[in-house]
Amino acid sequence: MKKSRQDKALWGGRFAATPDKLVQEFTKSVQYDWRLYREDIFGSLAHARMLREIGVISSGEFAAIEKGLRQIFAEIEAGVFKWDAAREDVHMNIESALTARTPAGAKLHTGRSRNDQVATDMRLWIRHSIATDLALITGLQTALARLARKYQHIVIPGYTHLQRAQPVWFAHHLLAYVEMLARDFSRLEDAWQRADVLPLGSGALAGSTIPLKRERVAQLLGFSAVSQNSLDAVSDRDFILEYAAGGAILAVHLSRLAEDLVLWSTAEFGFIRIGDAFTTGSSLMPQKKNPDVAELARGKSGRVIGNLVALLTMLKGLPMTYNRDLQEDKERLFDTVDTVRQTLGVLAAMLADTQVNAAACERAVSDPLLLATDVADWLVNRGVPFRHAHEIVGQAVALSERRRIPLNKLPLTVWKKLHPVCDASLQKIFNVREALSRRKMTGAPGKKQVEEQLKRWEKILK
Repeated sequence: MKKSRQDKALWGGRFAATPDKLVQEFTKSVQYDWRLYREDIFGSLAHARMLREIGVISSGEFAAIEKGLRQIFAEIEAGVFKWDAAREDVHMNIESALTARTPAGAKLHTGRSRNDQVATDMRLWIRHSIATDLALITGLQTALARLARKYQHIVIPGYTHLQRAQPVWFAHHLLAYVEMLARDFSRLEDAWQRADVLPLGSGALAGSTIPLKRERVAQLLGFSAVSQNSLDAVSDRDFILEYAAGGAILAVHLSRLAEDLVLWSTAEFGFIRIGDAFTTGSSLMPQKKNPDVAELARGKSGRVIGNLVALLTMLKGLPMTYNRDLQEDKERLFDTVDTVRQTLGVLAAMLADTQVNAAACERAVSDPLLLATDVADWLVNRGVPFRHAHEIVGQAVALSERRRIPLNKLPLTVWKKLHPVCDASLQKIFNVREALSRRKMTGAPGKKQVEEQLKRWEKILK
């Protein structure tokens, strides 16, 4: 198939024919990179303004380019712009449409390549995306803090190896996820800084002989710095890797939260009841109420982790500089963004429609074995070496199991046989709320400490 005049204007005169249809289908990316249209147009407007300022295009040509790009933007926003797969990608679609509207459009690509253009678009897109993600993380933290405040009087067992370990305030458990999400927030903020570098002006790989003012474009687009090596600038996708890594860690945290919610909602635990709007039924069993939202949140983490692995694998063997393999970065990035955002939003909404079963929590936390470590600490405070104290309490637990009586019901005579320091005050150890009040150090689940952390986070999250 021979090329049209517009094809020649866009692709140059090297090729006598357009790519085979199979090649077009294989190489096209417009079906997903159209999402970069906003960034592509903003980047082009900044580039055109700079070209006018250095005298490459006239004021009239700039006005025509600006008018054309704004029209295209409005059409895309309205959903009436016609994307052409034969133009391969978002960049060529927009430039082709612009050139059809004004001859000045043929000058827009002066001093730039799609290599530095797409790198710029991606950096702009990620910066905008991170700003949205940070708001969603804050939203989930707020939902957790509100649920913690609402049920701050509830105590539940803390677990290791999914076995009951020691008592903690329910609020303390939820605030653990608030802390995790704070690290996720910080990681994405850090990734934003790494994306805050302008690659435009690096050309295909070796810059340009045209006296471009890169710092002026950076100023117009809000970048705080320009790239310092043209080879690195067009091939660098570290900023996408960092975002994908941050997204994967965030997804893992969301999966862990979802797992707790799934466990707590079972009949075996019964700690929480998730609202009907965030659960589903069974096509066969009429009694079922399944925590599908939490399960999907747990499952979707695998996609996000897979996206990071796919990006790392795609990049690991690439020589300098730009290679077409890099086209594969977008679908993985877009999927990470979409999946993480959707999960953050639905979990926050679900938590707002979740209730705690105080009676079930109270039954679970009444297990005296949860305070076995407190008994060991009590012995230590009376001069017994910890390893000896650990052995003594272990023997007491074994005796309670053999006699089939709770640990707190063992007679004092039994305790005295285990160690003479034991007296009647040992029984006070088995009051759960008093036991929690003794946890006074920073970060511990003492009542005062948890209240301080709740207030701290409520202040931060405002």
